Amino acid sequence: MSNKVWLEVAMNGAWTRALQPHIPVTAEEITREGIACCNAGAAILHAHSLDPETGKQNADVDICQAFIEGIREQVDAIVYPSSVEIPMSDDAEIRNNTTNELCRRGVLEWGILDPGSCNFAMKGVNIFGNDGDVYSNPPGVLRASAEMAAEYGWRPSYACYEPGFVREGAKLYKAVGGMKTPVYRFMLSDGFTFCFPPREWAIEALAKLMDEEAPGAPWMVAGLDINTIPLIPKIVELGGHVRVGLEDAPFQSEKSNVQWVEEAVKAIRAAGGEPATAAEIRASLG
Repeated sequence: MSNKVWLEVAMNGAWTRALQPHIPVTAEEITREGIACCNAGAAILHAHSLDPETGKQNADVDICQAFIEGIREQVDAIVYPSSVEIPMSDDAEIRNNTTNELCRRGVLEWGILDPGSCNFAMKGVNIFGNDGDVYSNPPGVLRASAEMAAEYGWRPSYACYEPGFVREGAKLYKAVGGMKTPVYRFMLSDGFTFCFPPREWAIEALAKLMDEEAPGAPWMVAGLDINTIPLIPKIVELGGHVRVGLEDAPFQSEKSNVQWVEEAVKAIRAAGGEPATAAEIRASLG
């Protein structure tokens, strides 16, 4: 029996089309692209809520609901958004307002809860025109966000931008009763200086850290400005899962989201795995 591997596609991110020309921006575009990616083999679909006029990230709950429901009317997929205003508030209620409202409306399964803070800076020439920024998730915000996840029932998706995020996330899960088992997502990068570069030794180290801090919890490999495809054999070997898509891909990617998914499916099967369905993922999480 083949090893079931989760495949997520992150369709747009907070980038504009100046950095990723092929990203979907409107709810209608995200819906169409999500359905196509699901049909190509991705069971988890992630998208940022973007202003249809400017392409910049916003916190519009109606946009999120439109693409979540639009996709799920046509295919069975786990669909979850990033939907917070930038710069982000340090008020946990404001930061999680869209996520919690989507739960109240009964349309959300997973939500974003990134367990730590780090510098966002480029390794080489900074395409953003400055020295970088700080991605801030203070401990008080994390605790309050975790309590909201437990209260409203959404599953935390942990983006781990540094190894310490794994440890902080595991601590948070143990401290907050009633929270669903988080999904740990290792954020590697060639272009940014956070965490590790996309190398097999990095995945091995992070997988060992998971064994120590959160044994049995699901993990996947993702990143920013990264090609995940060459890492898939090692990911499958170690029992992990995979994320691709235009949020993660090297900037100015010529491939579409569907092409990234198709390439990942081939690599997963070549490594002895088989992309899991959304129903299989839900069943494995209990």
